[in-house]
Amino acid sequence: MHIHIVQHETFEAPGAYLEWAQQRNDSISFSKVYEGQALPNTVEHIDLLLVMGGPQSPDTTLAECPHFDSTAEQALILKCIQAGKAVIGVCLGAQLIGVSLGAAFEHSPEKEIGVFPINLTEEGLRDEKIHHFGSPLSVGHWHSDMPGLTKNSKILATSKGCPRQIIAYTDLVYGFQCHMELTKEVVELLIAADEDFLRRSTHQFVQKPEVIRQHDFREMNNKLFRFLDHLMSAYLKSSH
Repeated sequence: MHIHIVQHETFEAPGAYLEWAQQRNDSISFSKVYEGQALPNTVEHIDLLLVMGGPQSPDTTLAECPHFDSTAEQALILKCIQAGKAVIGVCLGAQLIGVSLGAAFEHSPEKEIGVFPINLTEEGLRDEKIHHFGSPLSVGHWHSDMPGLTKNSKILATSKGCPRQIIAYTDLVYGFQCHMELTKEVVELLIAADEDFLRRSTHQFVQKPEVIRQHDFREMNNKLFRFLDHLMSAYLKSSH
């Protein structure tokens, strides 16, 4: 299996997603666009496209952020979806999936940064890939926007601060507004990028750095690994 990861910033690292791929001995390639690395020209070799988060939005222009080409990333996502590949978007990546399918992203009712519980919806409890998450499940958050919904999309999980935490766009295409990939190392990168804001914030769903650091992320990481195993099993069945 070949996994291609689009990474927008050093601090929006793939964390547990990368650990999972390495444990499976999958082949892995990157488009680290913040280093000027190009997006793939073809999707033939890709089995799973993983699009990470970032401080940008799908509306961010090249003039505002020269290393982020939203239109090109949307085209890549759509090409993978149309080719029957597995696609996961995290945070900004989830919003880009929605926009690529014609669903405008929106601002979340609340900014969420830290670790807060998500709850599975009825659709989520029925989804064979994620029902093992249980409800509630404490997961990472680092956002102020949320993905748009298509006619056929299903909301699988919500939180008190955001009504769209996990979305199934198809059986092989999932958007995670939440960050189940966080590890202690990734959290330190994110805190370093946002520490002044975290210290000053009075938002009800924004935690201080010392509170975020207290969490053990392994339970949500292990549940993410099981989801990924289920997703790739479904992908293999669909592609043969």
